[in-house]
Amino acid sequence: MATPESEQNEVGDDDEALPMEFRLTRSKIMYIESKSEGLEGPAVIGRVYFSKSGNTLYYKDKKFRSLKGSGFKSNYFETQSGDHYWISGPRKDGNNRLYGGNKGVQIDEDVLEEYKSLVKPR
Repeated sequence: MATPESEQNEVGDDDEALPMEFRLTRSKIMYIESKSEGLEGPAVIGRVYFSKSGNTLYYKDKKFRSLKGSGFKSNYFETQSGDHYWISGPRKDGNNRLYGGNKGVQIDEDVLEEYKSLVKPR
């Protein structure tokens, strides 16, 4: 994994080039749920990286852009497939799914300890 001192391969604010390296200073643990199959889809909690301008989000090999309020129960689309996603910060009570609970939500191993420190289930 890249260190916070790593350089980012971005030109201005165009956000079109996928960064060759990510900066931890521009990342957060986020809840990412696919909405391509309906209201509840496959979901994961993992580290999301933000472009310099913040207009583009990156998670693993996926690149996301905002739907700017035009989505139904979704707020981002994946640029290659066009699939809609809900991406948000994880809830402190651990109930990340729209209709409650965390059933079936995968947590990436590299963020597990940090996620546990953020969540305080009742």
